[in-house]
Amino acid sequence: MKFSRILRKPPRSLAYLGVLAAGICVALSSGIIPARAGGGSRAEMVTIPAGKFIMGSAPEEREYGYKLDETLHKSPVARQNKWFEKETRKAQELPAYRIDKYLVTNDEYQVFVNAAGRPAPYVTRSVWKGYGLTHKYAAAKRFLWREGRFPPGRAAHPVVLVSHADAAAFCAWRGRREGRRLHLPTEAEWEKAARGEDGRYFPWGNEFDPDRLNSYDGGPFDTAPVGRYPSGASPHGIFDMAGMVFEWTSTPAEWDKKLNIVKGGSWDDSRGSPARRPATAVRRPSSTSSSASAARGGRRRSRDQPSPHRETKVLRQKT
Repeated sequence: MKFSRILRKPPRSLAYLGVLAAGICVALSSGIIPARAGGGSRAEMVTIPAGKFIMGSAPEEREYGYKLDETLHKSPVARQNKWFEKETRKAQELPAYRIDKYLVTNDEYQVFVNAAGRPAPYVTRSVWKGYGLTHKYAAAKRFLWREGRFPPGRAAHPVVLVSHADAAAFCAWRGRREGRRLHLPTEAEWEKAARGEDGRYFPWGNEFDPDRLNSYDGGPFDTAPVGRYPSGASPHGIFDMAGMVFEWTSTPAEWDKKLNIVKGGSWDDSRGSPARRPATAVRRPSSTSSSASAARGGRRRSRDQPSPHRETKVLRQKT
C-alpha cells in the first residue's frame, strides 16, 4: 500500500524526526543484476518485471489505516484530516525496471560526497526550527555529519538529511560510475516494488506487525543498519520499504511542482502517521532534508531541505 501525503509543514502534534534519505535509485531493466555495493562494486538491484499492479487503496484499506491510528496510537488525527482519501485504487502498468534492494547507507554516500564535492548531510538550527517539528534541534544532532564525515557507528545506517537535489545527484553520479543511467524511482515504481502486484496493505501482507519494521511502535527509536528486518521485505525482496526512513521519489505533487512525493514512513512515526502503508504518499518541499528521510525516497519536505527521519534510507535508485 502506498502512504502519500501532501504537507508543506508537518503538524506540530506529530513527532517526525526520521530524516529524508537519499533512498534508492532505479534503472531500465537490461543487463545483469549487479552485485552488492561495497568498495568499487555496484549496488545490488532487483528486477521488477513488466506488467500490471494495484496502486492506491480501496475504502476498506483506508479504514484500516484510520483504525490503526485510533487504536494503536489513540489518535484521531489521520481521520480528522482525511489524510488517506486521495489514495484512489487503480490498476497501473509499468515496463520492467530494476531498483536498489537496500537503502543507500552513510558509508556509500560518503564516497559520493568525497568524489563529487557535494555538501555533507547537515541542517542548521535555524533551518530545523523552520520545519515546525515537535523534536528539538538537539534530537537531530546525532545524525549530523561533522567535518565531512558521517557520525561514528552509523556506517551501515541509511543516510539522512539529504535534499531531493542531492538524492537525484547521487543517482546520476552513481550511474556514471557504473556505466548506466540511474534515477530516483517514480511514485508508481516505488509502490510496485514495495507491495508487489496484488495490492497488499504492507510489504508483507494485510496485517500490521511492528516486529517487521523499524517504527515508533516497536523501536529502537532511531535508524538501524539497513536490511535489519528481513521478515518485512517486499514480495520482490526489497528491504525497509515500510518504516525506517522516508524516501524521495522523482514524482512532483500534482498541484505544486515545488513539492515531491516521499514514501515509506519513518522510525519515529506515531500519532496520525501510519505511513508504513505503501499506498500512502506524502508531499514535501524538495529542499527539505530531515533525519527521517533517505535516498530511496523521502517524505514530507521541501526539495531543498534535508530531512531528519529515516537516516539510513537515503537513496533508492532505479535503472
